[in-house]
Amino acid sequence: MLTGGELAALIAAVVWTVLVAFLCVTLVKLTRLLSEMTKVVSELGERARPLLDDVASTVERTGTSLDRVEEITANVANTTEDVSTMTALTRSVFTGPLVKIASFTYAVRRVMGQRRALAVVRSRRRKERR
Repeated sequence: MLTGGELAALIAAVVWTVLVAFLCVTLVKLTRLLSEMTKVVSELGERARPLLDDVASTVERTGTSLDRVEEITANVANTTEDVSTMTALTRSVFTGPLVKIASFTYAVRRVMGQRRALAVVRSRRRKERR
């Protein structure tokens, strides 16, 4: 039979064997995990380059489009300024003569109205005298 010291040594040997086996399994799984991670990182690196190239070209096209929008905005501002100038010119050209024509028409209507009123008054006086 086994003595107390031999039994303790046997139990310690079994525990160490189980611990070493557990550590070996863990190291194998860790090695597999690291190899898979290496594959994923390399694939990501391969896929990232084209994506970054696409992003760079998109940013470049966006910058070009914004330059065109700036040009269009400047042209619209110039056109608005030109239309404003033309409106002011048209107003100044037509407003003066239209006011004069309206004043002349008003004066003619007033004179004609006064002449009619005088004609009515004269005809009444003539009728009264007869």
